[in-house]
Amino acid sequence: MIPTVLPTYNRAPLSFVRGEGSWLIAADGSRYLDLGAGIAVNALGHADPRLVAALGEQAAKLWHVSNLYEIPEQQRLADLLTAHTFADTVFVTNSGTEAAELAIKMARKHWHDKGEPRAEILTFEGAFHGRSTGAIAASGAEKMVKGFGPLMPGFRVLPWGDIKALEAAIGPQTCAVMLEPIQGEGGIRPLPDADLRRIRQLCDESGALLILDEVQCGMGRTGRLFAHEWAGISPDIMMVAKGIGGGFPLGAVLATERAASGMVAGTHGSTYGGNPLACAVGARVVEIIADPAFLAEVGRKAALLRQKLEALAASHPGLIDSVRGQGLILGLKLKAAPADLVRAGYDQHLLTVPAADNTLRLLPPLTITDAEIAEAVARLDRAATALEGAR
Repeated sequence: MIPTVLPTYNRAPLSFVRGEGSWLIAADGSRYLDLGAGIAVNALGHADPRLVAALGEQAAKLWHVSNLYEIPEQQRLADLLTAHTFADTVFVTNSGTEAAELAIKMARKHWHDKGEPRAEILTFEGAFHGRSTGAIAASGAEKMVKGFGPLMPGFRVLPWGDIKALEAAIGPQTCAVMLEPIQGEGGIRPLPDADLRRIRQLCDESGALLILDEVQCGMGRTGRLFAHEWAGISPDIMMVAKGIGGGFPLGAVLATERAASGMVAGTHGSTYGGNPLACAVGARVVEIIADPAFLAEVGRKAALLRQKLEALAASHPGLIDSVRGQGLILGLKLKAAPADLVRAGYDQHLLTVPAADNTLRLLPPLTITDAEIAEAVARLDRAATALEGAR
């Protein structure tokens, strides 16, 4: 008999009733140090009092009116995002998947309205842009698309990091290039800054729009508000979600006026997107994370964690190949699939996230303390030692 919850996840045998900062607490009082942060969602940790206050204040006033009316909290969030980024305009969604769908629509509508029949979107192997039919077509991976055809046409998947392949593929038929500056599900694989600059140049030369997916690597996780800032470039369209809501379901598409020119009244919509509750929380998150002092502290803590992880890797050469990533979106590249180390971490009351390419993802809250960083690496060390002893 099928479970009452559709069994599309291989869930860990863990359940939590409360969260405090970098910790999750089970019903029996057991405390787990959380290096997953809800897959980079709980950017400010669990139950941050500033977000609790923002949500409570808004919940006592107004929950939902729909986008038939102006929503002051949505306007405030959009104003904050445009003030701190390249963007001229924002559409607020409920999730990263919804943001990906709009980004695709926006790019194709841009070219339709220009009278040029451009529809092909170039993407990269290992990408993850969500699980809608459009997003899985963009990834092209067999594990994502098998059994779900026919797929949305118009995507061409290139080898990850192969700039020569992009140079050969991009041209007057290219609608957009869509990529993650740092692949999350793909194994914490950052594109070098020089490659991002070259991709921006190729888009400019061909006229193609550049769509960046910063759902996982954005919102302060690299020590800048968005990861692409390190390369000194700007996209035409950007997808944001996860950390922007601090745990409340929220996403957004940010765009330049030119890229969004085709999205006029009636071309897109959302019943829940941009509701007062989500936007009140999101605005507070942006205010906190966009503070240069906050971002500098993320960078400092990231350097500390990286240093400790490099030492951990040196202590377990038979298990850990290398440390990869940037800021507080880091990965341990392992000699084998990460599932065993994830489970060994559970025994140490430590939560991590598996990814492709034999990578263990480490996505702690941006508010993690130095003491918690030291404790997390100590627990990882014990988990690795136990795993090696069992082999």
